[in-house]
Amino acid sequence: MFLTDRTLFAVAVVFYGLSALYSIFIFRRGFRDDNWSNYLLLAAAFAFHTLAVFKRGFSLSRCPIHNLYEATTFVAWTIVAAYLAIGIWSRLRFLGAFAAPILFGIGVFALMPSLDPPHGDKPAFTGGWISLHAALVLLSYGAFGLASVAALMYLNQDRNLKFDKRRAALSLVPPIQRLESVIGRLLAGGFVLLTLGLLVGAFALRLPSGAAYWNDPKVLWSAAVWVMYLLLLVLRWGWSHRGRRFALSALGGFAFVLLTFWGTNLLSSIHNPAVDRPAASEPSPPAGTF
Repeated sequence: MFLTDRTLFAVAVVFYGLSALYSIFIFRRGFRDDNWSNYLLLAAAFAFHTLAVFKRGFSLSRCPIHNLYEATTFVAWTIVAAYLAIGIWSRLRFLGAFAAPILFGIGVFALMPSLDPPHGDKPAFTGGWISLHAALVLLSYGAFGLASVAALMYLNQDRNLKFDKRRAALSLVPPIQRLESVIGRLLAGGFVLLTLGLLVGAFALRLPSGAAYWNDPKVLWSAAVWVMYLLLLVLRWGWSHRGRRFALSALGGFAFVLLTFWGTNLLSSIHNPAVDRPAASEPSPPAGTF
């Protein structure tokens, strides 16, 4: 069939690319025009992206988070969904100018064939708890990603206030104090989702035979990410870690997640059970993708 889920996602990536190109004009005009053009481009991309996610999910009869392609597209989907929700408010609509290049880059990366190997006759991972665990964790990454977009917006406005006050005054971008509040709330929401996702993974799922939590690279990495964002939130509300340093921390935190997620996932025996492991009479389902 011509309109496969990957074809639909490729169309979405094209719209993300058009939005990224249009964002260049928004930057050049100093965010002075409150228009819906970029918002509508991202909404069109989201429509095709949603069709792709649902088509893949219905074809597998489960949440489509089996491999790196599916995980990447799901994270990008959560980022644009969150943006479309808060972008209704005109003062935050220009987050799309910062989000579009990131979404386009993620989309191009996800389309690499090696990230989406052919599935077998039936999904390798099944079960409602597994889908819930993975969905909560990936939604948290989406919130962290949108917080990093808001951090980019903060840093841009902070630079304008220092070097081009006229540009900052004419800009329709929200005040940096409000942007800082948005970053904090997105990080807090992502942290709650990540905590719930890790709890589901720890208490509701069974491990593959021979696997253990304490020495698995992905589990240790997830714990490190949880501690990193906990410290970031504690520093913000307890030790006044604010302003430019807070924005840079939010941006750096998500950059760490994005750059290290794939390697730790591939090294994990829990998330990538060995194909040559002797089969048991009734094997336990693996703990889930993420």
